[in-house]
Amino acid sequence: MKLQANTLQRARWKENSLEMADEDLTGNFSWSTTRKFIPYVARYKRQTGGSILLMFVYTVLNLLNPFLIGLAIDQFITHNDLQGLALISVVLIVVNVLMWQAQYWQVWTMSWAGQQILYHLSADMFTHLQHLSLSFYDKTQVGRVMSRLQSDIDVLEMMLSSGLLSMLGSLVALVGIVIAMLAMDVPLALVSFTVIPIMIVIAAFWQRYAQRSFRKTRAAISLVNATLQENISGMRVIQSLAREGRNHSEFEELNAYNRDTNQEASRIAALILPLVEVVAALAIAIVLLYGGLLVSQNKLQVGVLVAFTLYINRFFDPIRDISQQYSQLQRAGVASERIFQILEMPVEIVDKPDAHQLPQIQGEVEFRDVTFGYSPEQPVLRHLSLHIKAGQTVAIVGPTGAGKSTIAGLIARFYDIQRGALLIDGQDVRDVTQASLRSQIGIVLQEPFLFTGTIRDNIRYGRLDATNAEVEEAARVVGAHELITQLPDGYETLIRERGRNLSVGQRQLISFARALLADPRILILDEATASIDTFTELLVQQGLRRLLHGRTALVIAHRLSTIKGSDNIVVLQAGQIIEQGTHSELLQIEGAYASLYAMGFRHTA
Repeated sequence: MKLQANTLQRARWKENSLEMADEDLTGNFSWSTTRKFIPYVARYKRQTGGSILLMFVYTVLNLLNPFLIGLAIDQFITHNDLQGLALISVVLIVVNVLMWQAQYWQVWTMSWAGQQILYHLSADMFTHLQHLSLSFYDKTQVGRVMSRLQSDIDVLEMMLSSGLLSMLGSLVALVGIVIAMLAMDVPLALVSFTVIPIMIVIAAFWQRYAQRSFRKTRAAISLVNATLQENISGMRVIQSLAREGRNHSEFEELNAYNRDTNQEASRIAALILPLVEVVAALAIAIVLLYGGLLVSQNKLQVGVLVAFTLYINRFFDPIRDISQQYSQLQRAGVASERIFQILEMPVEIVDKPDAHQLPQIQGEVEFRDVTFGYSPEQPVLRHLSLHIKAGQTVAIVGPTGAGKSTIAGLIARFYDIQRGALLIDGQDVRDVTQASLRSQIGIVLQEPFLFTGTIRDNIRYGRLDATNAEVEEAARVVGAHELITQLPDGYETLIRERGRNLSVGQRQLISFARALLADPRILILDEATASIDTFTELLVQQGLRRLLHGRTALVIAHRLSTIKGSDNIVVLQAGQIIEQGTHSELLQIEGAYASLYAMGFRHTA
């Protein structure tokens, strides 16, 4: 009973995981997906067309071989014509050399074009991912996106480089072989074609199971990649909570599921080839029996029978190749669907057609009766009205989930409000371009994100034309210069992934310098000093005053030292403003702010 319960639990877990991964396991392959590649192929139509032409040349030359062998038997060997036999041998060699050249250039040309197509496809995916709204990333695992950008592209690479053209070549060869066989002997050709209905039944049976199996493999690898990414990123937490054993067990389940789905797909793919071999043997047996009878009755030449036998082998060669490539086509079809799902994902936050550039702003911010929720049915902010004057520092405090960070995200227009209006210098943020808006807003988060590169590159990230002197001055203002110069390579110190080789305080100071160098008119500090120790905070406070001077600042913080000097403190609760005023004014009314101060702020003052 316990084993059965565990099995049911694992099955339910897999089902839930696939549902969370938003993977479609039931859809059929749509040939309409291939039409989406047309704009990419059109860029290299000359190379693609040349490769197709070379493929036709190769196919025609390949079809000449059985005919030349049959001709040699009937016309030269049976008549002891050694001169003619030598000539036909030379022709065979020339044909095969030309065939080799055609195949070489065809494969190279298509591989080159395929790589170029994938280059543009990957570039378009990266660009689109940069423009997708944050709501997409709020509900999408990074590992799944990486799976589509890497493993699915790899599947397409194999298909575009050789597989698709190989299938087309096999189809052309199949048609050519049928024509050649009918031209040589119609009755014998029709007898050999009696096995075709068997092949159709086999293909229909195989297709029924293949598509779902290949979809499951793509979904499984997405889950594996997502889990790997999450576990590697959260390794500090995993080790601190001694979760290695439990995570290993969970990954074993997922990895086993990935292994099983791939084994199932391989088993289904492997099934088709032996069946084709059996049908091919059946066709050859039928032709030998019937053809042998005709030869014995002097109704058919031996050379024609030999050529027919060779053509039947070649008739099933394309079918074998199509069977193998069709498996790859199914995999590529699923991969392309998943890629175009990303490319066709709508960008929720877009500029209006008539959106204009936001000029240099003073920094006045106004929320007019704003209602917003990440889900429309569950509003986070309710009828919020707030006016922040230019150059004013406003602190927002409140319990977790009150909507503090949501306000910051709306100012930068990472999300669009559902009702009301958000104005900056009297202009609705939806009427101006996102680039002109965000270029004048700086955000410093609680957990600063640093990019791989040098410290100097990270400070310069938002203003690439800044000189080294300006970079160092920005660091000096926020109190980071001395800490940076104490490092072995100073400003040229290489930062590892997300700044793991620096302390939290060092990373935060670098992010302050980056914000200062970008010189935004509106600065948002979202719990920006929460991770800094008391000693480091003393270094930061003077820099913060310089950083905030002359700018509109929105400060979300739990530390009294960060907010008590604010021009206005807004107390937020359940998405609504319940109090606002200066630090001393709010303490005097002994309301919610005074309670928060008594519980937590006092100890960090």
